[in-house]
Amino acid sequence: MRKKNTSIPVNDFGGEYHSGISIGKMCLNDLLMGIDAQHAERHDRHSFHLLEKGTITIEVDFQTYQMTAPSVIYMHPNQVHRILSFEDVTVNSWAVDNENLHQEYLKILEELTPLKPLPLNEEIFSLFKDAASLCLKLSIRKHDRLYHSLLKDSCNTLVSMTISQYLEQAKSADKLSRFEAIAKAFREILEQNFSKLKGPAGYAEKLNISAPYLNECVKNATGHPVSYHIQQRIILEAKRLLYHSGKSVKEIATQLGYDDYPYFSRLFTKITGMSALAFRNRNHE
Repeated sequence: MRKKNTSIPVNDFGGEYHSGISIGKMCLNDLLMGIDAQHAERHDRHSFHLLEKGTITIEVDFQTYQMTAPSVIYMHPNQVHRILSFEDVTVNSWAVDNENLHQEYLKILEELTPLKPLPLNEEIFSLFKDAASLCLKLSIRKHDRLYHSLLKDSCNTLVSMTISQYLEQAKSADKLSRFEAIAKAFREILEQNFSKLKGPAGYAEKLNISAPYLNECVKNATGHPVSYHIQQRIILEAKRLLYHSGKSVKEIATQLGYDDYPYFSRLFTKITGMSALAFRNRNHE
């Protein structure tokens, strides 16, 4: 029987890395010993994974991706993920908490998420591999007087390299239309307020624009109105909690800001096509 948690498990990376920074390298045998393919979790920090060899199938927030080497992926602390399968794998991983992440990088990462795995060409992969190797070597030099600074700077270098690759594939901010810029700002505010603000007016107020104009911008940029994005974000969080925790549907509704439990139940059914309990039971079979 699946163990019921009261909340989504958070991997704090444990071990000796209580500094808020961690880096490691795993091969096939390590994965066999250390990973439960059915175990889903969040990380307590921003995590990055460089696949040097092999193939991994990973589920991130109910979306399944196949990573084939060489590739890299970034996962935000909010994202729930689990490994479904892997074959002949070698992977470098590094993770940094908010305190040790350069603030410029933190802002960019918040704007970029969510992200898919990113394939790397051989030249870029070689740079990543060399940088990860150096960072790993520095991580074991615990008696160096500037140990933490060395680890922080080298890990942030890897973070900046990852961000640069994602930005290569993203439209630069100065090329965003007015509609796209407002839609982007809305999504950032939505991530922080979806459990509190349930209507377009609250988001429009935070952006100092009218609700009709916000709706026009978001719909032009994404094809969907503001209410659609609010509901989708709420339902995503509800799915996470239904699948990864043992909380009742009523408890989840309250956590997401719905005192009217029947209304939340109807909303979930309308968006997903099934009841919250049916979703939980189907995914726990």
